[in-house]
Amino acid sequence: MKSRPIIFFVSLIMLLMLSFCSCSLSPYPPDVTEALDKAENNRAELEKVLTHFIAGDDTLKLQAAYFLIGNMEGHCYATYNLLDSAENIIEFDPLSYPDYETMKAACDTLEDIHGELDFDRDTLIYDLEAITADFLINQIDYAFKAWREKPWAQGLSFDNFCDYVLPYRGSSEPLESWRESFWEKYKNIDSSMTDPADPIEAAALINDDIKSWFTFDPRFYYHPTDLGLAEMLEYGMGRCEDMTNVTIYAMRAVGLAVTSDYTPHWANSSNNHAWNSIVAADGKVTPFMGAERNPGLYKLSGIAAKVYRKTFGKKKNNLIFQERKQEKVPGWLAGKNYVDVTADYVDVCDVTISFERDIPDSVDIAYLCVFNSGEWRAIHWGRIENGQAVFTDMGVGIAYMPALYVNEEIVPFETPFILNDDCSMLKLQPDSILTTSVACSELKVYRNGLRAEKYEMGKEYELFYWHNDNWQTLDKATVDKKPLVFDNIPAGSLYRVVNEDNDDEERIFTIKDGKQVWW
Repeated sequence: MKSRPIIFFVSLIMLLMLSFCSCSLSPYPPDVTEALDKAENNRAELEKVLTHFIAGDDTLKLQAAYFLIGNMEGHCYATYNLLDSAENIIEFDPLSYPDYETMKAACDTLEDIHGELDFDRDTLIYDLEAITADFLINQIDYAFKAWREKPWAQGLSFDNFCDYVLPYRGSSEPLESWRESFWEKYKNIDSSMTDPADPIEAAALINDDIKSWFTFDPRFYYHPTDLGLAEMLEYGMGRCEDMTNVTIYAMRAVGLAVTSDYTPHWANSSNNHAWNSIVAADGKVTPFMGAERNPGLYKLSGIAAKVYRKTFGKKKNNLIFQERKQEKVPGWLAGKNYVDVTADYVDVCDVTISFERDIPDSVDIAYLCVFNSGEWRAIHWGRIENGQAVFTDMGVGIAYMPALYVNEEIVPFETPFILNDDCSMLKLQPDSILTTSVACSELKVYRNGLRAEKYEMGKEYELFYWHNDNWQTLDKATVDKKPLVFDNIPAGSLYRVVNEDNDDEERIFTIKDGKQVWW
């Protein structure tokens, strides 16, 4: 009788060992096994892909299938609705208007009726749950055909192939077959090239053709769902996201290593931007704008504090994968599929912020923000250790705000500063004694042609300065002559001038010799 507990214990251990062995006997890599489990009812389709390539004699194609399936989680087709503040759907078709101005006026009228409107995500159709075996097998086969046959792709490593040729989507557009049609369209361009091994020349030829049938149209800012290929061909136009995607399709189809780089928030204006880049066999990256500007001829239109590259693969260095006290992460920084490439585009410095105030016990991540569309928006993160946080590869010549993320809101938590070209920091702290004046001269353009302020006769403007973690009002003045002048202003701070029709597009500025310096 005394031996029964021992027998039971041994049996339990053996059962647990068998259970462990059974779990570890999966023939696939751990990330693929995990993806298969999450695919649920679509698991059989993904296993068809794996069985197909296991049965073949091409081990690289199997590794490519592992890469796509193992990194497929989170990739999806997303749709959006236009909602009012009560979350009622407001029907609005931006393409029913002949131009952007007419469309914007119609949208403003809708807001007069319904209040503030905003786009909100409606549905997500995840690739793991919807992709078919035939689609994925076709994508892999044609990607390898291009990689192995085209002269400009011969030196491309398998890793670069997986990152920049193999992926079957550009963003969150609907899944559609595109490789075969674009392969047929562009497969013979090397016969008309000066140097068939030059990927830049090949990309330029293809981009010239894309420019003949696809272009940018601002109305698509109000069509937030990314276009699929059928819609691109139907409309012949889209926003920058669509321009980069159609270019990715056309160029990946013939083995060109093309992806999309982006800045989530411009540092000197509102909005954001995405564009293409092409990776040569030696790793050199050349930016360009699909359907608009060829490699070697493209420059960013604004000033970027950070530039990131979209990836299909998960990047384990991203914030979302790090241990941290706060579960929630602001906006796009919660993404798994991007890599920091800022240093490829602008001069950068590592920035160390020393927090003078006590950090809440619940917080161990800090953020640097840029001013964009009337708000401080997080552009990079750093871990707080011993009251300090280091932010790597920050663009210079930019105004930044250190902040925390508390109750799912960005909370400014230190003095704003200018990061100078020599990596020194100019803190923007209002002087308690010295005062200054500013002549708000109207400028038509500033810094790379982006929007400047316009001060209209007869309108009243209010001057704010940054103090105690917020915008504080200083003075009001009505424009009766140019320039608009404010006197007795605390020197050394960061300022902003707005009027009653404020649309959050007004830029921040410092004051030097009585004049505005825009940021």
